[in-house]
Amino acid sequence: MPEQSDEAAWWFQAVYRAIQQIPHGRVTSYGHIARLLDYPKRARQVGVCLKHLPTYDPAHPDDYVHHSANVPWQRVVNSKGGISARGDEGLAANRQVERLRGEGVTVQKAVG
Repeated sequence: MPEQSDEAAWWFQAVYRAIQQIPHGRVTSYGHIARLLDYPKRARQVGVCLKHLPTYDPAHPDDYVHHSANVPWQRVVNSKGGISARGDEGLAANRQVERLRGEGVTVQKAVG
């Protein structure tokens, strides 16, 4: 993760803590997380935080307080209820679909 100001570090931690509150089998939007944190215009910044969420490394479990194993990133969707493209030929989107379906969330293929 890049070096951060105190404000940016606070924001990242606040976003990750908010996402940890999303119940198993449920989803919410980037915008909803931003509104919960009292920054309704920062939906894109919620996405930036998720983009930089560290991957959990079992060989170094204490490297990060928040990581891909304890922040349910897959439960955050776009304002239309869809899974946002990530420019990786659909790999992350497919992983998100698999995780959501594993939680019992119905995920339908987009039409059109």
